[in-house]
Amino acid sequence: MAMKKNYILFFFLLISYFSYSANWLVGPTRTYTLPSQVSGLVNNGDTVSIDAGIYNSDVAHWTANNLLLRGVGGLAHLKANGLSWGGKAIWVIGGSNTKVEWIEFSLCACPSENGAGIRQEGLNLTVSHCYFHDNENGILAGTLNPSKIIIEYTEFSTNGFGDGYTHNLYINNIDTLVFRYNYTHHCNIGHEIKSRAHVNYIMYNRISNEATGNASREIDLPNGGTSYVIGNVIEQGPNSTNSGIVGYGLEGLVNPNPQEFYFVNNTVVNDRTTGTFVALPSSGLSLYKSYNNIFAGPGTTLSGAAIVIDSSNNIRTSSIATMGFVNASTYNYHLTAGSIAINAGTNPGIANSGFPLTADKEYFHPIDWVTRTTTGAIDIGAFEFAPPVFVNELSDLKNEFQYWMHDGTITCATSLSSVVIYIYDMTGRMVLSQKVGQGISLIDF
Repeated sequence: MAMKKNYILFFFLLISYFSYSANWLVGPTRTYTLPSQVSGLVNNGDTVSIDAGIYNSDVAHWTANNLLLRGVGGLAHLKANGLSWGGKAIWVIGGSNTKVEWIEFSLCACPSENGAGIRQEGLNLTVSHCYFHDNENGILAGTLNPSKIIIEYTEFSTNGFGDGYTHNLYINNIDTLVFRYNYTHHCNIGHEIKSRAHVNYIMYNRISNEATGNASREIDLPNGGTSYVIGNVIEQGPNSTNSGIVGYGLEGLVNPNPQEFYFVNNTVVNDRTTGTFVALPSSGLSLYKSYNNIFAGPGTTLSGAAIVIDSSNNIRTSSIATMGFVNASTYNYHLTAGSIAINAGTNPGIANSGFPLTADKEYFHPIDWVTRTTTGAIDIGAFEFAPPVFVNELSDLKNEFQYWMHDGTITCATSLSSVVIYIYDMTGRMVLSQKVGQGISLIDF
């Protein structure tokens, strides 16, 4: 009988535990039609599921811990229309361990000209599959410790007030930033990424200013610390307001030691007439390790100093056209068969912390990644060369369709009125589909 009582007690404890976490439903047809209506009702551990759609002029403050705030059925678009909560952001997150997924943040402004999509005031944040655009800051995170911020599969575009002090992403002196598989571009005069975190992992992203952008630096890590910048596509556009592309420790090495900067297997392209690819402080940096990078375009490769500069198997060319990119004018920096970067890299080893430096992924546009498949020596830059594989949808009509590949161009010839060409990479991921008509067609790949 005593055993039965214990079972009953355990059963009721389970009911109590699981009923504690609620899922709040928000949407035009729900009881709660705006996220702000539930922001003061949620408890620790709850989920808020927001139906896809536009939520105009709605801002909120979240204070509970361990929340999951997510869009459902697509992006839930928080269109602030110039409003902010507390003069800070569309969402001010005061709780810890928050996860934000599938939310679009736009048009936040405030009197201080510092309005953000998210203002992070709690410990630990994960942002995934979101979109931040046309705010005065994308994400603005305060100095909080111990705290880790993970941002992945997310796009940042055209954030920034235009004063040079607001950015697509601005992380203050937290413990760790992990920024991976993202696309950050066209910041309004500010930086595409600015992070004062003690440790930064900036890996497998596309960070670019492009033809019409007026951003400042692409990456700015002003307070040093330990930073790993691996496998990124980094491009400075012709209208950039700062000739520097990547900066480390330029506002003082105030972060905790070790002061080490690892820059590995990045493709860095300067479309400006002048510039500095990597700028280091004049003193105080213990180690700058630069392996397997492409530095293409005009300018100075490196400025500043480090106690140890370990540089190997980088390619420096002032002529972008000679690098063997598929199509630099469309920012496609995959390698063609004749590129000098193929099999020209070397094993970068491991960092002093034990972190492996070998690039094992590639950025896949937009906001995704694929496995990097290396045959022979690793290629230099963010991408491993892989010849495309073709699949013809009309496989039973192969006699009426032919193709040839040479130097990154596919020549197609068909007698059919239309054929759809599918192109896959070595991982089996489809990277392009295109319809071609009767006659001869050219496809740049």
